[in-house]
Amino acid sequence: MITISLCMIVKNEERILRRCLDCVADLVDEIIIVDTGSTDRTKKIAAEYTEQIYDFAWTGNFSDARNFAFSKCTKQYIYTADADEVIDEENRKRFSDLKQALLPEIEIVQMKYGNQLQFSTIYNFDEEYRPKLYKRLREFVWEYPIHEAVRLEPVIYDSDIVITHLPETLHTGRDIATFEKMTADGEYLDKKLCGLYARELFISGSDEQLVRAKEYFKTVIEEEGRSQAEQMEAFCVVVRACRLAGDAAEFYKYAMRATASDEELPAEICYELGCFYQEKQDLAEAAMWFYNALHETESILNGKCGGELAEAGLAACRRDAELK
Repeated sequence: MITISLCMIVKNEERILRRCLDCVADLVDEIIIVDTGSTDRTKKIAAEYTEQIYDFAWTGNFSDARNFAFSKCTKQYIYTADADEVIDEENRKRFSDLKQALLPEIEIVQMKYGNQLQFSTIYNFDEEYRPKLYKRLREFVWEYPIHEAVRLEPVIYDSDIVITHLPETLHTGRDIATFEKMTADGEYLDKKLCGLYARELFISGSDEQLVRAKEYFKTVIEEEGRSQAEQMEAFCVVVRACRLAGDAAEFYKYAMRATASDEELPAEICYELGCFYQEKQDLAEAAMWFYNALHETESILNGKCGGELAEAGLAACRRDAELK
């Protein structure tokens, strides 16, 4: 049987921390709590479960806090949890069975992260796999009978354990504010971060946040080294921002550039074109683009643009046309 360290970073989680710890405390062998500046009873509640509570001065970087927390773990595997997660009895049993039977060569265990659509700001699926259990010390192994090489890819196991996400508040404002600060400071957002920023803006960003992000994503479109897929995500943000800002010339310019790209036109651009022509009361043109969003293309940032939003836009165009 493996041993597990529960590893958490927390701040002002007095309302939900006990709920999380009650679900998992008896499944692990060590509990590491790293507090990044709580002003409520979070640390007092944590002390009911563990003596290993550490303070960490917030740097504005979650990875810094996670790395510090990992450095305090001593067991074979590390289970990462957030305070707003819950494991029900069925999945606690699955977790216990996994602990009993996990093969030592497994280095990462993925678990299904559920209930995302109700609260998440960046995901289009209600349930998806996330890495949750990590082997603390990695063993490097040679493989292949000839032309031998060290195995670099981790051995990953997709478990059937479901973690339920039950936050009390959304983190949209905090996350977008972090992206805005990074871009204002001139930090480079790689493919992953750039895509997450675009997705968060498209799914839950305010009109003001989208408009503010327009200039940054225009630079992504022009930036050497960016893939066509990255550029298309940027086109989606810029096109929507231009429409929201009422800049018809810029809207048309970037929408047509996206259309001329070698990358397949996504549902988001078609949806924005539908909204643009709907606002202009060109219902036939708007209906065509909503139809394309719904039936002819795929979404890359927000699945609703190729689903319920496009369907609603198309229905509204047809209804308004009948009233004329």
